[in-house]
Amino acid sequence: MVQEQNLIKSKQRVADHGEVFTPEWMVEAMLDLVKAETERIDSRFLEPACGSGNFLVKILQRKLAAVELKYAKSEFERTHFALLALMCVYGIELLQDNVGECRENLLAIFSEYLNLDDTKDLYRAAKMVLSLNIVHGDALKMRTANDEPILFAEWAYLGKGKFKQRDFRFSNLTQSSSFVSDDQSLFSVMSQHDIFSPEATYKPMTIADLSNSIGEIET
Repeated sequence: MVQEQNLIKSKQRVADHGEVFTPEWMVEAMLDLVKAETERIDSRFLEPACGSGNFLVKILQRKLAAVELKYAKSEFERTHFALLALMCVYGIELLQDNVGECRENLLAIFSEYLNLDDTKDLYRAAKMVLSLNIVHGDALKMRTANDEPILFAEWAYLGKGKFKQRDFRFSNLTQSSSFVSDDQSLFSVMSQHDIFSPEATYKPMTIADLSNSIGEIET
């Protein structure tokens, strides 16, 4: 009975929203089905009903372990590829308190890995990224809680401390399944088909730029 209680916040939420949290052992088992992808730093994952982040936290932990294996000897690369790992996890959640918890949980994992506090540019940059990547909205309707179209940022690391952001409509991204092959994933066909035009494209940004703003839209 104790185990069941850990998987729900209240019976009313289960009745109203079908909210039940996946136990950790099951999360790990499911992620092991795509183990290689969960351990690739730049692979992108979207959880359309992310709750407080049970899946996304485990994915981020696996990605950060991959960062440590590959870039432990270079603090500069370790820092920037850790941020890229965070940039590659996305979620949509209907309930606002879960959205806040998910962002906090991911930020805590990221901050602990890099030993950050809230005065650091990197901490604020990560917080800004999560404000975009973890969306308060309805995945089925593809709308935010404010009834706006859901947008997702496609992040890319350009090297030398610079990141690139392009925003795409979630409704357009779902159409990409018609074009995606076995070796492709979220955003991977964007450059191949004109129908997937970005809503906005931003100038390359450093961690300091990200900590201060979303960036300047290119004209």
